[in-house]
Amino acid sequence: MAHVLVIGGGIAGTAAALALRKAGFEVTVHEAHPGSAEDLGAFLTLASNGMRALAQIDASAAVTALGFPLTSMRVLDAEGAELAQVPLGEAADPLLQYRCLRRGDLNATLQAEAARRGIAIRHGARLASVQDGPDGVTAHFTDDSTATGDLLIGADGLNSTVRRQISPDTQPCYAGQRVFYGYTATADRPEPEARITMVRGSTAAFGYAVSPDGETNWFARVAGEPLPAHEIADGSPADWRELLVPLLRKDATPAADIVEAAGDEVMVTNATEIPTGTPWRSGRLLLIGDAAHAASPATGQGASMALEDAVILAKCLRDVPDTDTALTLYEDLRRPRVEHNITVSGNISRGTHSPSPTGTRGTPPARPGEDGLIRLLEWGPDIREGKSARNA
Repeated sequence: MAHVLVIGGGIAGTAAALALRKAGFEVTVHEAHPGSAEDLGAFLTLASNGMRALAQIDASAAVTALGFPLTSMRVLDAEGAELAQVPLGEAADPLLQYRCLRRGDLNATLQAEAARRGIAIRHGARLASVQDGPDGVTAHFTDDSTATGDLLIGADGLNSTVRRQISPDTQPCYAGQRVFYGYTATADRPEPEARITMVRGSTAAFGYAVSPDGETNWFARVAGEPLPAHEIADGSPADWRELLVPLLRKDATPAADIVEAAGDEVMVTNATEIPTGTPWRSGRLLLIGDAAHAASPATGQGASMALEDAVILAKCLRDVPDTDTALTLYEDLRRPRVEHNITVSGNISRGTHSPSPTGTRGTPPARPGEDGLIRLLEWGPDIREGKSARNA
C-alpha cells in the first residue's frame, strides 16, 4: 500500500496522518474547512492515554506548548462540600499529565506539525462521494476534483460523509444532555495550580479549571430535551447565561458565579453519540475517531480515543502485510474499548449510571484494553506482540 487518503483534518485525521507518515506511508489530508480550525472556541482535556499516544508520534513538544496541565481533581457536592480530591492520570510525568487546551489550537498545531513533516493538507476540499474499486479508491469532491489512493480513512467527524457511504442508515443520537462551555477572566475563584474541580450539582454536572494566567475554563452538562438546531444557531451568549445561571443558583457552589461572569465566550451543543455496532469498514474505506465512535463528553475521552486510533491504526498497517487483515486487527483491538466508552459516557449523561468520585467506588469500570494499552501504543514493538500481551 503506497498512498492513504485521509478525509478530515481534525484531531483524528491529522494525528492519523502523522502516525501513518512515521510508519512509512504516503499520506494526503483533505479538509473541508478553509482554515486549520473549524471550532476555535471549544476547550477540551487530553487525558494521559491521549498524551501517551501523542508521544508515540513525536508530537508531545508541540502540544505541551499549548494550554496548561491538570494533575489533580477535586469533587464537590451540591452544597459545596468536598467529596474527594485525587491525583489525575499519570500526574508525575510531565509528558503524560492531563492537559486543558482549546480544540482549535490543538487542530492548528497538529496540522502545522504535519506540514512541517511534508504531509500535504488540502483545505477547502469537501467530500461529495467515494468510488471504491479493485485497484484503488477515488474521492470525489464538491469542486469536481478527485484524489485516488490505496486506502481512504474517514476522519470527518460526527456527520461523516464517509460513514454515509459505509453505513447510510446510521445517524448520530442525542445522549440526553445539553452541554454549555465557556471562559471567564473575571470570576474571583482562586484555585491551586493544575487542578480541575468537578461539581455534582442538583441540576447540572459542572466542571472548571483556572489557567496560570487566571482564565477560568468551565463546562456544564444539563439533562433535558435537545435544543433545536435553529436555537443553537441563533442563540447568543446572553441567552445561554440566562438559561443556565438560574439552574446553577439552586446549589451552594461556585458554578453560578463563574457562568455569570462569563462574557461573549459562552457556547452550547447537544451531547451526541454514534450507536454501538455501527460498521466501520467497507472495502478500502475505514472510519476512525468521532466518525466511528463519537461518545457524549461525560468521560472526557473523545480526543484521547481519537489519538489512540491514529497510533494503533498506523501500527497495524505497518506490521501486518495484508491490508484487509491489518484493518481486521485494528477493529478487533479498538471496538471493545471505544464502544465501552460510548456506553459508559452515555449512561452518565442519561443518569442511568452515576460513578462515585474516588477509589473502587469512584471511577467507571476500566475500559477494555486498559491494562495492555501501553504495550499497544508503544511505537517500537510489533502490534501483534502488543495484542498477545494484552490477551495474556
